[in-house]
Order: sequence, then structure tokens, then C-alpha cells
Amino acid sequence: MRVGIVILPEDRWWAAEPKWRAAEEFGFDHAWTYDHLGWKSLVDGPWFSAIPTLTAAAMVTGSIRLGTFVSSPNYRHPVSFMRELITLDDVADGRLLVGIGAGTGSPAYDTVVLGEPELSRKERADRFIEFVEALDGLLLHDKHDHEGTYYTARGARNLPGPVQRPRPPFVVAANGPRTIRLAVRQGAGWLTTGRPAETVDEWWQGVAELSATFDRTLDELGRDGSTVERHLSLDAAPVYSLTSVEAFTDAAGRAKDLGFTDVTVHWPRSDSPYAGREIVLEQIAADVLPGLQEPS
Repeated sequence: MRVGIVILPEDRWWAAEPKWRAAEEFGFDHAWTYDHLGWKSLVDGPWFSAIPTLTAAAMVTGSIRLGTFVSSPNYRHPVSFMRELITLDDVADGRLLVGIGAGTGSPAYDTVVLGEPELSRKERADRFIEFVEALDGLLLHDKHDHEGTYYTARGARNLPGPVQRPRPPFVVAANGPRTIRLAVRQGAGWLTTGRPAETVDEWWQGVAELSATFDRTLDELGRDGSTVERHLSLDAAPVYSLTSVEAFTDAAGRAKDLGFTDVTVHWPRSDSPYAGREIVLEQIAADVLPGLQEPS
């Protein structure tokens, strides 16, 4: 099993840089940051842009994979986003993971701040599917054309193209039937946050049901499940995964039993959300990660 960590883009670089370096030194397989203009309760505090943050992280690390957790169409156009991803993949020397999602939750600051009309869940799913298909074409083909409901591209250039061929891997966040089908068709990985739940056991039941839906969709579309990574965001559960070493070990074990290849946690913060102690993170890195990452 691979383990990733999310570092929120809220610290000035002098404070953030040691965390990105430590994520690699601790042995995490991938490190991510949120791609929003602002996020929930943290919108009133410091916040930095995802792509420049990941670019800076690429310059101070050498092996850990780096990704967006997750980018959405809420404020992005696939043409300009393609250029940013090609640049970041180049700086990171092919270590980029493109986490992408529909942004179908409650009305988001990303949308509100731009004065955009609120879309229905169906409309957001429609837009997301078009966004992913357009981005795929733009990364794969120079002089790409796209004409859709939400996006247009005419002869879009992508030279020199990404370092990773044919393009950086998409990790598609999906909890609904249509977007899960998209993850099976277009994703190198599927990411789920489970379903909203009041208790931990209810959340895990929802995760198991979504995992079963993913398995059925693989069969329906004729894709080999071994070719798709399965990512679970452990901190979408009602209890923060780094509350203790035991809490993380239990959560990672349950995820592995459900067939997940990757789990992701969040760097501990002093306040909610993800309030915790860095000493727990250090203990997990030293005592738990090596065993999880051993070939089974």
C-alpha cells in the first residue's frame, strides 16, 4: 500500500518548505495540496495557490510524487490548466499526479467569489466530464480542437508536451455512478471520500458500497482492475486519521482489506480541521509506513 499526505497551502513558504521536505524524508509516496481559491472555514485565513506551491515543492524534493487534491472546473479552463500542468510536470521531472474532481459539494467559495451561477449536481457532473475529456485531448495532442457545452479550444498548442507520456496520470475523484464511470474510462487512479456519515462504521460501510460500485463498473466497461489505482481519503471520515498511531493503523488496514492501493492523510494542524500532533505523524512515519509499503 502507498500512503500520501496533504499539506494545505496556508503557510508562507519559509514555514511550508520544511513540511514538503519532511514528507519525502518520512517516506510518504505522494504529497498533495488543495486546489481552491479559498476553502470552507479557512477562507478567512492565509491561503496560497496550488500550482505555484507544488512547483516550489518540486524544487525542494527529488522523488516523492506531487499532486492536486483536487482540481475542479470551478475556476479553471482546460486550455490554461493544460499549460500549467505541462510546466509543473517539467519542473517536477515527471512526478506530477493530476487529482481532479467535479466540485459537486455545497456551494463553493471558488464559484461564489467569481459571481458564477450555482450549477445543479447534474450540471456540475456534465461540466466535469467535459473538462476531463477536453484536458485529456489537450495534453495528448498538439493543435487540439474542442467544442462543447462548457469549453471551447481551437488549435490549442501544447508543445513541448508533458514529461510523462502519453500524459501525467489522472486520479479522478468520484462518488457517483457517472463520475465513477469516468474514473474507469480516463483515470490512472480513482479517488473517493466515501459518503457523509455520522459514525465511523457508517462511513466505512459507505466506502465499501462505493468500492463495490467501482468493481462493477470495471466489469461493465471491461477494464482490468489491476491497471487502476484506488485512492481513499482517510480524513473524510468522522474521525481524523492521525488522532493516534492506532487510529491510523486501523484505518489503513480497513482500506487495504477493501482493496485500496493508496490512502491519503492530512498534515496535522493546531486547530480544526485536521487538528492533531506532529509527534503522531512522526511515529507513524517511523513505525508504520515501512510495514505498509512492503510488497505483499
